[in-house]
Amino acid sequence: MSALYLVEIVPNSQTHDALATLADVDSRVRGAGAQLIEAQVTSDNDRIFVIVEADDAEQVSHSLDGLDAAEISEPAPVRLVGADLEDVKAARPEAGYLVEWDIPSHIDMDTYLTRKAEKTPLYANVPEVSFLRTYVREDMVKCLCLYDGPDEAAIERARAAVSTPIDRLHALAPSLIGVKGR
Repeated sequence: MSALYLVEIVPNSQTHDALATLADVDSRVRGAGAQLIEAQVTSDNDRIFVIVEADDAEQVSHSLDGLDAAEISEPAPVRLVGADLEDVKAARPEAGYLVEWDIPSHIDMDTYLTRKAEKTPLYANVPEVSFLRTYVREDMVKCLCLYDGPDEAAIERARAAVSTPIDRLHALAPSLIGVKGR
């Protein structure tokens, strides 16, 4: 049974070609029999967030062995919240911003999911922002929330509306045709 994994990649330098890196990641992942679900690149090209569907973490790790990058995190199992995986695969909805939230240790998955269900309707108070989806690490270390909105201030208002902090806020580069759209 396959699962979703998050891998964070730090390119070798600010001038590193994100498109080439993502094409390499996509090729390696598919060559290992896994699937690249999405890849988000920060607008300053200093971090790439990759979601892979694979049989296990080892399959993901082996597929990325030898990738030219300054840092590659160990694959972390994640759960998709707020969207259906088949819809994400079909539409590849583009996000403008990614919020990282380091989840406090007293919050377990059930508490997180209950809170998420209670708070999500409050996004309606910030209509200029669209909450798209969240990937929450199964170990509850952090979650990545993807949004579309006009600017960082709007994303900050949306997070305030749902009473959830921002540990890191990243503007994202436009989608990379040929990698994200597979």
